[in-house]
Amino acid sequence: MKEKWKKLLICLAVPLSVGGLSAFLTRDGMKTFQTLKKPPLSPPAWVFPLVWTILFLLMGTASFLVLESGKSRRAVRRALTVYGAQLAANFFWPLLFFGLGAWLFSFFWLIFLWILIFAAKVKFSLLSPAAGRLLIPYLAWVSFAGYLNFGVWLLN
Repeated sequence: MKEKWKKLLICLAVPLSVGGLSAFLTRDGMKTFQTLKKPPLSPPAWVFPLVWTILFLLMGTASFLVLESGKSRRAVRRALTVYGAQLAANFFWPLLFFGLGAWLFSFFWLIFLWILIFAAKVKFSLLSPAAGRLLIPYLAWVSFAGYLNFGVWLLN
């Protein structure tokens, strides 16, 4: 039982650490973001860290369910490799958008990220349907982020 809790905590810590590091590296870019014209439906600034924290917790829980699925090591490794790839892509998006102000490029990067998330969701669903469902809010939020990202590019 203690081993499972330790594994769960590690699974939660990985995406939270990735998100925390990218947020730390782009903290100054948030000041610039506040000055930009934004599309309709843009939420207030406090929503973003709250939503991302929840999404990272869902991702970590999903990865834990995959690890605990009892499926073959090979299938688990493949699913977690795609998961790791989307997490890496997720790490770089704020650097591109907030850090470099590369709004159009970051929009295309979000499309790439969305594809990786979808691939992870499919692989996770095959091993643990619950794990796959936990990635649905992430897909929805990245879709919404795409709308916001494209709107920022258009308006600025």
